[in-house]
Amino acid sequence: MAIITANNQSMTAITSLPSGVSAKSMILLATETASDSATVSFTSGIDSTYKEYVFKFINMHPATDAVNFQFQASTNTGSSYGVTNTSTAFTAYHQENGADTHFAYDTGADEAQTTNFIRLNIGSNIGNGNDESFSGHLHLYNPSSTTFVKHWMCTGNFHDSSSTAFSVNPRTAGYFNTTTAIDAIQFKMHSGNIDAGTIKMYGVA
Repeated sequence: MAIITANNQSMTAITSLPSGVSAKSMILLATETASDSATVSFTSGIDSTYKEYVFKFINMHPATDAVNFQFQASTNTGSSYGVTNTSTAFTAYHQENGADTHFAYDTGADEAQTTNFIRLNIGSNIGNGNDESFSGHLHLYNPSSTTFVKHWMCTGNFHDSSSTAFSVNPRTAGYFNTTTAIDAIQFKMHSGNIDAGTIKMYGVA
């Protein structure tokens, strides 16, 4: 078997990929920037064009101290949010001074066939100090399917609201138990507004 090598190491010199190499890429579809916003919603662009959508959270900073960052889905382009969902959650954290660590399933942060908004920061609350915010990414799979339920997974990190200061790494996942197409997503804090932060929505081609 012949091994093909390239002498020109510049990426700009690549004009095509071998058949065995994936050409998948993330296409930026929308950017929403919060500024003392009650909610951040994506009510267009979620359709059958892509089988996977990724939402990236960049420094979601609450106006109110000790709150939760949440999301829910809609099947009517955002007229209402409350699709039945089941989820699971676990978290890891590490205290700034190294005195305390943790890694465990969080029984109080999961959902079992509820229509609640789904909490994404697990293990503690998000603080509203200047050095406190939530960042991460959420993957939503095949939301336009009318055959299957809609799976999702989220990973993030945040500085919690406690005086002892932890870096918290929550991991949540679940599914919206509907075979109706999901066409809108909304994010919010469980209390108070989103003081600042950016959410980007990508389609995975």
